[in-house]
Amino acid sequence: MAAPTDISLQISASIADILNENHQPQHLQALKTFTAELRDKEFRDAVEEEVFSSLLKILTRLCEELQAANGDGEDLQSFTLQLQLTAECFRAQRNSCIQSTRNQTLLRELGFIDVSLKLLRLLRPLNVESTDAIFEPLRCGIQFLGNLAVGNQMCKDDIWQLSFPDLLLQLLSVEDEKTVNYTSMVLHTCLDETKVEDLSNPQNIQLALRVMELCNTQPDLDWTVLIATQHFLRSSALVESMYSGMSHHERVTLLELLFAQLREEESEECGVPPSVARFLATSFQQGCGAVLTLATGSASSDEQVLQEALTVISLLDVLCEMTSDNKQFMFLQDHPDLVVTTVELLEQVHAIGKASKNIFSAAQSFSSFGPDADSSSHSPVISFKAHLIRLIGNLCHGNTNNQDKVRELEGIPLILDNCNIDSNNPFISQWAIFAIRNLLERNTQNQELVATLERRGTADYSALRELGFLVEERDGSLLLKPVRKDS
Repeated sequence: MAAPTDISLQISASIADILNENHQPQHLQALKTFTAELRDKEFRDAVEEEVFSSLLKILTRLCEELQAANGDGEDLQSFTLQLQLTAECFRAQRNSCIQSTRNQTLLRELGFIDVSLKLLRLLRPLNVESTDAIFEPLRCGIQFLGNLAVGNQMCKDDIWQLSFPDLLLQLLSVEDEKTVNYTSMVLHTCLDETKVEDLSNPQNIQLALRVMELCNTQPDLDWTVLIATQHFLRSSALVESMYSGMSHHERVTLLELLFAQLREEESEECGVPPSVARFLATSFQQGCGAVLTLATGSASSDEQVLQEALTVISLLDVLCEMTSDNKQFMFLQDHPDLVVTTVELLEQVHAIGKASKNIFSAAQSFSSFGPDADSSSHSPVISFKAHLIRLIGNLCHGNTNNQDKVRELEGIPLILDNCNIDSNNPFISQWAIFAIRNLLERNTQNQELVATLERRGTADYSALRELGFLVEERDGSLLLKPVRKDS
């Protein structure tokens, strides 16, 4: 077996030969040998700068040849070999950077980033009968950038400066899942707080929107989801810029990712800034009326109207999660008129549902399967009223000002009128009880109001008794207590 120094000398000579000869299949084999040896850390760390300089000259020559071939229509066999050699150069570069700060720095200083990005720009629009012939060097070149950037801030900054935003956007739009995935990896590796702010500028926002589009169309691409949750959602400027430029369908995807982030984050600090919560609360207030259009049968067949309503529903879900005793977001209790907007919307939805049979009407069908299943079980507004009541309860928890506002808006009888079982709103009675409890807590005026509600249909405290609860006076206060059942 040859000693490492002997192998290094042989490879160095082989690479030098490639520079002095027309491309031959054996040149590809020489590069493959170099690539394989670079998997060994000892060999990686011992490669001399001269060898990398020769490799850069090969890469530069290939770039020039491919650029000429793109215009001259060179024969397919020669063109294919050029693509294969390019892919192998990228593989060698990729392997040389594995856990090697020394090689990362050396390749950066020699100019590999600039030449590699030129090649990627050149490869992306090339038309070849075999798409794999193009995708192979594309994938390897992007993997090289990823390995070059890991743990090396100067490389990250150079890649960003030379590829942002146009090339990154182009590579994320290639019709090859692996190319898109590797590009997402590079983007995720390079991103930091400053670069995220760059994305929020109007001239760069399309790159961020493309990432969000991929989260929707290719949810199995983990890197795009990580980019969104670990970077995008932490920037209020970017969230607002994206939201304004998105379709309603894309907004729903953004809100679903945010909802998942809120639920999955174990620590109190989920990384979502307060300004994002305020923006979403305002967006809900401004657009919440769109959900009322679903009451008409024709609205459900209009995709634009449906998506606008689904955005409102997703906003409500996020606000419910944010205000569920999450200390980071409880300032939303004081968000101007949020509780007023929510009570008024509940009143409108409830009135529409009682006026005629429609999507907001209460139902008592709990069959989700079989030919007799109620089509409403698949309604986009399932649990919407229940979540409105949940949000009201959240906003009134320990907040006397909001408790008083709900009473003044006649929201207490309204909530009591929603204590009935409703298959369109599973758990609505539980959320109603929760809201009433929060409305009564340490609020004498609200307690007195409930005490005066004598047999007003379902809008009185007898509705609570039917659900197994009593309003009980103790030390001058009214308490909501479960009925004790004797055996």
